[in-house]
Amino acid sequence: MNILRALSSLRALLLASLLSIPAASLPKRGSFDWNKINHVIAFGDSYTYVQGTAGLQNFSFIGDYLPGDFAYTPETLISNKIVQNFTGTAEGGPNWIEYLTGCGVNPGLTSPLTCKRQLWDFAFAGADVAEEFTPLHHPYTIPLVNQTQQFLTYGNAALKKKTCVNPLKTLIAIWIGINDINDSAKYAVPSFQAFYASILDRVFSSSVAPLLDAGYRNFLFVNLPPLDKTPGNLPKAPAARSPNATMIGWWNDALAERAERLDGLEGVTAMVYHANAFLNGVLDDPARYGLKNTTGFCAGYLQADVLTDPGKYGCPVPVSEYFWFNSGHMTSHVHEVMAPDMERFLLSRSG
Repeated sequence: MNILRALSSLRALLLASLLSIPAASLPKRGSFDWNKINHVIAFGDSYTYVQGTAGLQNFSFIGDYLPGDFAYTPETLISNKIVQNFTGTAEGGPNWIEYLTGCGVNPGLTSPLTCKRQLWDFAFAGADVAEEFTPLHHPYTIPLVNQTQQFLTYGNAALKKKTCVNPLKTLIAIWIGINDINDSAKYAVPSFQAFYASILDRVFSSSVAPLLDAGYRNFLFVNLPPLDKTPGNLPKAPAARSPNATMIGWWNDALAERAERLDGLEGVTAMVYHANAFLNGVLDDPARYGLKNTTGFCAGYLQADVLTDPGKYGCPVPVSEYFWFNSGHMTSHVHEVMAPDMERFLLSRSG
């Protein structure tokens, strides 16, 4: 199968291949080499968001969904810088995508242009996949399908021209679903399993397919973390948790199925990093990772000095020794210990 012919009517092809064609019958996957990746372009929610000097404070690297804020110029994007401080991510410090790329980890401002592996992060804190499934958290929240639309409309050509982005040496990273599964749990959904499948169909048809159209061939998806073990969920019986492990499994299984079929397309590499498995392992053996508290979080997490004086807020250990930074986010330290495992996974898929 020639990849150009295969992608000429990509949306129809993707839906057909992802939903009906056995993975074993598809052509062999593409060639991927993590060591040759020099650009990472990321999309998602607060687990992936990084603050930018041209972004909405506490929410984005660049722009927002309000009229006049969605579009940006090439000059604005290229001059934008990653902000690394207490509020530069949702974790009180660098997150997984910064640790994985080594870009934006140091305190202060970092231009992606100065990084050996450039990070261009279009994730928006609070994002779900699309408005048709769950409402926006705020009028300015950019859903995933609109993040990719925004990038392809305003950012793609700028990066190719100004930073020599080569789609074949670029990794598209997508971590989404945390808000979708939490938000939808509040509603009477006849079948969560079918609902999650529909949401993920939208991810692949409206975000992945256009990126493939634009020439990108390397995709990293991250599955859902153990949201059934957040501090608010732990006191409940396992089946009564929202979401529970079964619900998380439905989402993760649906993601794996679609990524496997995408991975079968000629010239395409689609990988799923099993964050759920790794993070459950951390929770099972926290001392191995320098953690002492896996059930709660420090009450002063909103205060910048909680990092240097946790005792002021009644916290007996440093924030870095907690698994949870707050009720729904992991600490920067957990992101830090996960990033090397992610890199080992990427190297295992290289060759």
